[in-house]
Amino acid sequence: MARIPRLIHPSKEPATVPPPLEGVWAPEDTRLDHPDLFPLPTGHAPEDVAIDHNGRLVAGGDDGKLWRWPADAEPGDPPRLLAETHGRPLGIELDPTNDTLVVCDAYKGLLRVSEHGQITELAHEAAGTPILFCNNASIARDGTVYFTDTSNRFPLSHWRRDLIEHQPNGRLLRYDPATNTTDVVATGLYFPNGVALLPDESAILLAETSTHRLLRVPLNGGEPTVLTDLPAYPDNVSAMGDGTYWVALPSPRLPIAERLLPHPGVRRVAALLPEAAQPHPKRYSLAALVDSDGRVLRVLHGPGGAYTMVTGVRQHGDVLWLGSLVEPAVGRVRL
Repeated sequence: MARIPRLIHPSKEPATVPPPLEGVWAPEDTRLDHPDLFPLPTGHAPEDVAIDHNGRLVAGGDDGKLWRWPADAEPGDPPRLLAETHGRPLGIELDPTNDTLVVCDAYKGLLRVSEHGQITELAHEAAGTPILFCNNASIARDGTVYFTDTSNRFPLSHWRRDLIEHQPNGRLLRYDPATNTTDVVATGLYFPNGVALLPDESAILLAETSTHRLLRVPLNGGEPTVLTDLPAYPDNVSAMGDGTYWVALPSPRLPIAERLLPHPGVRRVAALLPEAAQPHPKRYSLAALVDSDGRVLRVLHGPGGAYTMVTGVRQHGDVLWLGSLVEPAVGRVRL
């Protein structure tokens, strides 16, 4: 593994102020505080969730194990072990060209997992540079995989340092299954996280966590466009297929973090503090439904912190499945 930098190199940015949760963001629907729970047998933190071709729920924990529940599973029903990556699975996507899953493992890179749990490595570097923080993916109709490498300096274990540094350390990558090669689509991204293809596959809807923005990244070589500035930090994105997308938002924006943007020296010291002394996400989760222009159509809230740090959302029928970076279980809420 690459040596982790001890010191961050923070940029100096203007201070910003988090907008209030009002208007379409008003906390009127608080169903995220009342999820049904599907615990992982081992490990915890099912960061993302997916539904396979047979309607079965799949999620992976921090111990590297991928679990699969039956299509008709109810809370308390145990899952079966599908595979073990020996890394840390994050984003999970269904390949539309076959029965396999594509998994972004934060430490192992881009992986393919067969119906029977066989693991094939697809990519661990791009443009001669190791993939240090493989995060989330979206798969085109021909099987091409677009995915984020969140940071070229800090792995998942030190994700807070990248956020505090606030530098464009991330990139968007493309894996071509026909040639088994990986190239770079875009660089200079601030903690790029969730991605989802537009219906015509001309561009990617991309979430930048540290800048709390949704971007449209064209796939023809054009420059990214900022669609919207969010009042919370976005994580994974999942496409509905009709031009709308669910965005997981694990925490509202932190005023202290934004007040420190003009003070790189203070942030450099803050990154060296014990984790308990650093700014922490709020125990308040959100999930937002947006369109391809970034317009917010619906917002679900969890102000009570019953299920915190929602990092993955996936709608299947009238059910929204939830993943989390800290919880021991997958969550389910009815829509």
